[in-house]
Amino acid sequence: MKITGADIIIECLIEEGVDTVFGYPGGQVIPLYDAIYRNKGRIRHILTAHEQGASHAADGYARSTGKPGVCIATSGPGATNLVTGLATAYMDSVPMVAITGNVPMALLGKDSFQEVDIAGITLSITKHNYIVKRVEDLASTIREAFYIAKEGRPGPVLIDVPKNVQEAVYEFENAPVREVLPVQSRLRSKDLAAAAELIKASERPMCYVGGGVIRSDASAILNEFLERIDAPVGSSLMGLGAVSPSSPRFTGMIGMHGTRLSNVSINNCDLLIVIGARFSDRVISKSSTFARQARIIQIDVDPAEFNKNIMTEIHVVADIKIALERLLELLPESLSHSEWMAEIAEKRARFPMKVSTASSRAKEIMEALDSVLPEDSYVTTEVGQHQMWAAQFLQKHRPRRFLTSGGLGTMGYGTGASIGTQVSHPGSRVVNIAGDGSFRMNCNELATIARYQLPIIILVMNNHALGMVRQWQTLFYDHHYSETTLDTPLDWVTLAKAYGIEGMRMLPEDDPKEVLEKAVKLGKAVVIDAVIPTDDKVYPMVAPGASISDMIGYLDLESLE
Repeated sequence: MKITGADIIIECLIEEGVDTVFGYPGGQVIPLYDAIYRNKGRIRHILTAHEQGASHAADGYARSTGKPGVCIATSGPGATNLVTGLATAYMDSVPMVAITGNVPMALLGKDSFQEVDIAGITLSITKHNYIVKRVEDLASTIREAFYIAKEGRPGPVLIDVPKNVQEAVYEFENAPVREVLPVQSRLRSKDLAAAAELIKASERPMCYVGGGVIRSDASAILNEFLERIDAPVGSSLMGLGAVSPSSPRFTGMIGMHGTRLSNVSINNCDLLIVIGARFSDRVISKSSTFARQARIIQIDVDPAEFNKNIMTEIHVVADIKIALERLLELLPESLSHSEWMAEIAEKRARFPMKVSTASSRAKEIMEALDSVLPEDSYVTTEVGQHQMWAAQFLQKHRPRRFLTSGGLGTMGYGTGASIGTQVSHPGSRVVNIAGDGSFRMNCNELATIARYQLPIIILVMNNHALGMVRQWQTLFYDHHYSETTLDTPLDWVTLAKAYGIEGMRMLPEDDPKEVLEKAVKLGKAVVIDAVIPTDDKVYPMVAPGASISDMIGYLDLESLE
């Protein structure tokens, strides 16, 4: 059948199993939005308040479902407003397809109204991108884009479609979706055998896991692997949820705001098995002292991560799930490291998580939230102190249920991500944990939450400051609080009500569980203004350039005794 390029886009999206897209219309995507109008019953469009919100919503949809998220923007400023969301998805390996309109081909390169080279702009922050110059190439490009977004290490792909290509007519035929197979073509038996021998010979093995475990749905096989080799495990921020926080093997986060237990154990182990993690600077800090007693095995789908930040001895290139399955075949008998695990248990008791010197309010609020949230809930965060408190103190972390910007650290991420998550899981409660600084960047998306009556809870940890920057200013810049005090008389409860959303206030003397329980039971959108002390800090902390075992503000019960 002959249809327009805009209709080809819609047919290809439906062919790929897309049920929802997030976007904002504009002049150069009018043909595409006309096709969306004519296909209302076949595909759902969520109108966000800003294109960046659409990109984060597509990201949240993707992280929580495992399927590619899709966002749409017009040319020029519409397209550039997607840049931060694309970079966020790229840094955290999130499958996403962004479709932008552009000026007609005859006007390209002439500084036309709302024209930018969005393919050139996004070259370094997408897995791949395209400018579709012929309607004949449109369907094959979209199909290839979805395959690239999903295969191997996932990531965002951008498709730029000039307006005349959207309007052109061409023959279209449906095609089967190209199957994405787990990567194992570079998996070598000798690497697996060498890894297995190192594991068998180790006396103090430890695993360090990252977001790759969650992306490959390998949590179950990972936990089987941990039991088989009898080892503790720490995680990056992106790896939270791969192992239950209540597991006796889980030592907590590793790195700058990780646990003392994780950081000391990393530097005491004799074998470090790195699974789906990339040795971020926030994890390793001073590279020359990281895991200095350990031989290192790294398992990753992306060989570009090998020897990039830390030199490793054995590399296993494959999908995480397949690699662990093959390793288990080479480790048929359970290993025992009882002395090492007893040492881990002793240190766990010795080094509990310390709360701020100013108060324990943040911990109290997180623990109260944890106690009232249903098991099938989802948590998104913005970026800052509240993000670290959520990572440290929430105990309901599960795969794909804790969504946060790890690599790029995008303030303004969480509200958009909560929209995408809630739209894709309408029967679950979604909570966005925000700081007042981060929430100022995206509170316009309250319009989207209200428009679609999404029952999202936004918990604003309100310290009237850019808390994480202020913490650094306190510790390392002689209390020079340059532009980090947020003393604008902004009332979050009143703002919520202006959008027709319930607003609640949680004062320092209030029982946080009562307020949060009421919000959860309401079953609709709520903004909670949770007032906390301005100088509450995230502890422990590794100073920039220090070894991860040299932490500020950790608690040592043995020394207290």
